[in-house]
Amino acid sequence: MKELSLKILEILQHDARVTASEIAVMLSESKSEVAKAVSELEKSGVILKYGVIVDEEKLDKDSVQALIEVKVAPKSEKGFDEIAADIGKFEEVKSLYLMSGAYDLCIIIEGRTLREVALFVSEKLSRFDAVLSTATHFILKKYKIDGASIADGNLKRLVIQP
Repeated sequence: MKELSLKILEILQHDARVTASEIAVMLSESKSEVAKAVSELEKSGVILKYGVIVDEEKLDKDSVQALIEVKVAPKSEKGFDEIAADIGKFEEVKSLYLMSGAYDLCIIIEGRTLREVALFVSEKLSRFDAVLSTATHFILKKYKIDGASIADGNLKRLVIQP
């Protein structure tokens, strides 16, 4: 991957609101080169989505998030990919990772209540023949999300020198 693209990704990962013009100034590049590079990153699937980090405690919203450890029996020719694809189709699933160590998959889900999360595990996840066991951990409080500290509440723009 080109060095320009890597620098652009670093900037956008820190703050997706940065415009092509601002990135061009930061990197001493032309706006058109930056816009072209961003477009190529989007078309190639390197950039999957732009997002916002929200301090949910400041919202009047009831929700529960949980991390679920899952041990699975992978299928002989398809490995973990098929079961992960099937689990990933559920709306509750926010993130899904293949892991090393004591369990195979890590699922982060969100529901409105503890009961909703429990029903996901008991009625949806446990129905897969490949699922051998699960361990559910409820997220009680968040201190840092994707590099943003919840405690200080200040998200500062990254400045990269050319």
